[in-house]
Amino acid sequence: MQNSRLNAWLAKVSQSINSSDQLEVSSPFSGEVLASVDVASEQDVEDSLERGYGLFRERQNWIALHERISILERCARLMTKHHGELVELATSEGGKPLSDSQVEITRAIASVRLCAEHLKADAGKVIPISASAAGKIAFTQYEPQGLVVAVSAFNHPLNLIVHQVAPAVAAGCPVIVKPSPLTPLSCLRFVELLIAAGLPEAWVQVVVTEDNALAERLITDKRLGFFSFVGSAPVGWMLRSKLSPGVRCALEHGGAAPVILAEDADLDIAIASILKGGFYHAGQVCVSVQRVFAHSSIADDFAKKLAAEVDQLICGDPMHINTQIGPLIHPREVNRVHSWVEEAVSGGAIRLGGGVQHSERFYPGTVLLNPLPESKVSNSEIFGPVVSIFSYEDMQKAIRQANNLPFAFQAAVFTRNTDIAMQVFAQIDASAVMVNDHTAFRVDGMPFAGLRQSGLGVGGIPHTLDDMRIEKMLVMNSASALANL
Repeated sequence: MQNSRLNAWLAKVSQSINSSDQLEVSSPFSGEVLASVDVASEQDVEDSLERGYGLFRERQNWIALHERISILERCARLMTKHHGELVELATSEGGKPLSDSQVEITRAIASVRLCAEHLKADAGKVIPISASAAGKIAFTQYEPQGLVVAVSAFNHPLNLIVHQVAPAVAAGCPVIVKPSPLTPLSCLRFVELLIAAGLPEAWVQVVVTEDNALAERLITDKRLGFFSFVGSAPVGWMLRSKLSPGVRCALEHGGAAPVILAEDADLDIAIASILKGGFYHAGQVCVSVQRVFAHSSIADDFAKKLAAEVDQLICGDPMHINTQIGPLIHPREVNRVHSWVEEAVSGGAIRLGGGVQHSERFYPGTVLLNPLPESKVSNSEIFGPVVSIFSYEDMQKAIRQANNLPFAFQAAVFTRNTDIAMQVFAQIDASAVMVNDHTAFRVDGMPFAGLRQSGLGVGGIPHTLDDMRIEKMLVMNSASALANL
């Protein structure tokens, strides 16, 4: 690394090991060990739970609303000050190209600010009960849901953490965060900045563990008030089934995002958009473009033009500003993606670009034309830089094929015709439909929700913040209550 302050911080993290168990965090690009971090023991987990739950039960010591706003605003300023370091840290441990990591860190800072702004406009409601209950007045205000445990994924090592932790802080909830063991460093740095901004240490605790049983012990404890999960569907649904009674949760999984390419689509717009939406972060995005249903009159032309553009993408060191496709998070993922592509080609899919292993850590952008419906690339989330194109004659059949999976998240349609756009919007399984833009579009305040097996609840900063609170009502018996309330 070239950043001396970041190197000093990584050395400090490695030197502050407090246990005999430690985890080496490595670069997915080079395999170089970046730092070592403490791995939690069973006693560490118990202490974190007891500390966090104890804070929640001591109502008189809850952090006041104005203090939470100030902490979040100071944290955003500190993150801005350390923007370059945060970018380099996220790029080094996660492998996302530098230019994309710059966007991630900028978004993460905006997300922290959005939490503070949402609190400033925060208000309960006056409940109009006097019409049926004379002499009474009712209103609501917000309280924290309880102790939050947040389990996160590797693919956005800072912004995902921010989306889970900052709303908990804003809501006034103590929070224990378990980052991915592949990318814990950005989480640790963010928590440091929160504490430097004035958040008492015990209100945000980091637990790093590779022990699944110990992680499950953390998540299924009866002291939890809210469980936030970003990761694979099988793990998320399994953990939800084991939550203690009364624990609320939000699950964000993945999908195999569909795009409908109508006969009248502007191919130049579609290619540029899908090039980004399908190959951004090497396809390791939960709403990455994976399946494109293109009308038969344009399918071959579109596929060839897209493949030609994909072959020009620069694949290499994520720390280089011009790199467009970085490494996959682990060599085993390269092998898995390659096996899925080979299966599709063996079944008759036409490989138009990529498809050959670049190295043990990289997989080149790959375009497949007409894989069989039963191929893994057609019916499972590939989480890699592979886009499959399916030719169709009938729009209704294309939509049915797009919907023929047990998960649904975001979708897209490319067309010049408003009626076609509205038809797809009405009929496709998705929580959000983009018109003439790719499926991975997101701003951090908008609702972001996986449907069916893709998740539970609604993400996005304001929505997560509301999820982590209860709306508590006060009813007053007062002869002076105004009738119009």
